[in-house]
Amino acid sequence: MQILVVGPSWIGDTVLAQPLFKLLHERHAGLALDVLAPPWTLPLLERMPEVRRAIASPFQHGDLKLGLRRALGRELSRERYEQAIVLPNTFKSALVPLFAGIPRRTGYIGELRQWVLNDARRLDAAGLPQLVQRYAALGLPRGEAPTLPLSSLGLRVNESARRATLERLGLDRGMPVAVLCPGAEYGPAKRWPANHFAALARGLAARGCAVWLVGSQKDRDTGAEIARAADGACRNLCGDTSLGEAIDLIASGTAVVSNDSGLMHVAAALGRPLVALYGSSSPAYTPPHTARATILKLDLPCSPCFERVCPLGHFNCMVQLTPDRVLASVDFDRI
Repeated sequence: MQILVVGPSWIGDTVLAQPLFKLLHERHAGLALDVLAPPWTLPLLERMPEVRRAIASPFQHGDLKLGLRRALGRELSRERYEQAIVLPNTFKSALVPLFAGIPRRTGYIGELRQWVLNDARRLDAAGLPQLVQRYAALGLPRGEAPTLPLSSLGLRVNESARRATLERLGLDRGMPVAVLCPGAEYGPAKRWPANHFAALARGLAARGCAVWLVGSQKDRDTGAEIARAADGACRNLCGDTSLGEAIDLIASGTAVVSNDSGLMHVAAALGRPLVALYGSSSPAYTPPHTARATILKLDLPCSPCFERVCPLGHFNCMVQLTPDRVLASVDFDRI
């Protein structure tokens, strides 16, 4: 059996696809599973033992490029996949499996996709409230619900590569490490304030922890603001690593505190003790898929609003979530 999965564009959603991959292997002995996905997600897919090959998608957000999609489909047709599972809900994402001539093309109905998907499913949002469940259901026959709990996550960590990352950055693992992830790609309404992160860093340092700020290049300025306000209590590593190296840093942590972001889901997949901060978003839809997470949220009347920027201007869902409360939620017995 050979299956092609068209993967999501977000880091966190890619992590949440792993239980689907595990389910497919349970259902099909000897399965060869390939994933077509954006290049920035490939370091994650390459760390999932269920994935035979991660194929970089050449398309940017919003690209139609029918000719290029047709050419890629023809190239992939040589693999003779028996099924394609399309996780994004866009029309464009279903075109490559169509052009590849894959006989069974599975996905949820959306954006006039009925004619490109011949196994189009209607989403039961109430019966499958979480994204991880919705992905997993696509690996089952129509009408069959996934058995809960779903399989746990698990990313491979290459120890020599991890040690090399620490050495390159001059990081010492001689003391417990708290990893703070202050970014969230979706928008500022999902980001705990920088001054709160700084106060948390000072509290963690006072407890004997080294504190690392981990994030992308887009988080560099926020990380610098936190480091300045923390008075030397933390090291700003935002933008200093590739995604693969960021995974290595999180794997080296003894505790992680993160906004609802892709790196939060990475921490869950690595089994790190995790404090997950929610404001404008909701853990009802994309909670960290791990038993080692503590979820903090205030449940204000205005949240979750799912907006990129606070529509009321006060940002109370995050501002009123105090550093002392977050510090008290870090399990120092595990550290």
